[in-house]
Amino acid sequence: MGTQQSCGACRNGEGFQQAITMAFQPIVDVSTRTVFAHEALVRGVDGTSAQDVLAAVGPENQYAFDQSCRVRALECAVESRLPALVSINFLPNAVYNPEHCLRATLTAAERVGWPLSKIIFEVTEHEEIADHQHLLGILRTYRARGFQTAIDDFGAGYAGLNLLADFQPDLLKLDIGLVRDIDRDRVRQRIVSHMVGLCAALGVRVIGEGVETPGEHSALFDTGVFLQQGYLFARPSTGPVREPTFPAGSNSVPPP
Repeated sequence: MGTQQSCGACRNGEGFQQAITMAFQPIVDVSTRTVFAHEALVRGVDGTSAQDVLAAVGPENQYAFDQSCRVRALECAVESRLPALVSINFLPNAVYNPEHCLRATLTAAERVGWPLSKIIFEVTEHEEIADHQHLLGILRTYRARGFQTAIDDFGAGYAGLNLLADFQPDLLKLDIGLVRDIDRDRVRQRIVSHMVGLCAALGVRVIGEGVETPGEHSALFDTGVFLQQGYLFARPSTGPVREPTFPAGSNSVPPP
């Protein structure tokens, strides 16, 4: 794909033929038992799964897909009356020019009345980054524009500590592989505990994702991970948002 075509697709968000919508899953603050944000997860309007939608995405339409997801996430956030921040995944390799590729996002946010300060952009480590400096430029541009930033799936992909050394996001999401059965695995507990301490020193908040059991929830809490996401609290859903369910006797931090 040439630069003119890619930049044009990025700028106007046209070209992705499949109609999409968004399911939302809450990220909760277990210390206060409140909702911190909702992650937008792509779905087909006919009920198609995220995997089926992503199967239709390739180099020729990833720009349009990325832009369509951003716009639909904001539209659906307003339609669902989200009470908190909205977290949007983006494809770094689908961003030709950070400023140009923000145009559709900025236009959509203004049109639907969604504040830029209530948008988190998540970059996943599962996508191989061909140009590390380009990714840093994207993240720095987004921060300068007032968006919050997050590294998703930390500990499972291509960037890891090198990316964290070069850019300190607002949020870091631990990969599900570090969360699964953490209550029964002292090695994972120690790794996560040290990551929490490191991130605290860098001014980065940690999210534990993929939390499915009360034991995982409690173990994360004990290591200082107060922002959590997973089926234990709520499954992704379309339409009106559902209140998350907190496990009986779940931990919380007493108010000062």
